[in-house]
Amino acid sequence: MKTETIELLSTTLKISNPVGLHARPAALFVQTAAQFEANIRIRNITRDTPFVDAKSILGIMGIGVKQGHEVEIEASGEDGEEAIKALTELIDNNFGE
Repeated sequence: MKTETIELLSTTLKISNPVGLHARPAALFVQTAAQFEANIRIRNITRDTPFVDAKSILGIMGIGVKQGHEVEIEASGEDGEEAIKALTELIDNNFGE
């Protein structure tokens, strides 16, 4: 029996968008996460929330990420590294605004 090791990747980012992860930025975040097979989770470090599914708009809205908050994103699975990279770019580019 072959056992596979699943690597868990993680990054911490600061949200600079004036509305945080609300409405349009949250929708863009979920759309980006949904492009990947990886299991992706996010939590609001600033508010010490539990992790939520990064592909769930209600989950994202529920952790109340505002401008200046820090979030932790975790990804595991075959394309986890690409998922982390894409979500980091989205946040670093201020959601295209």
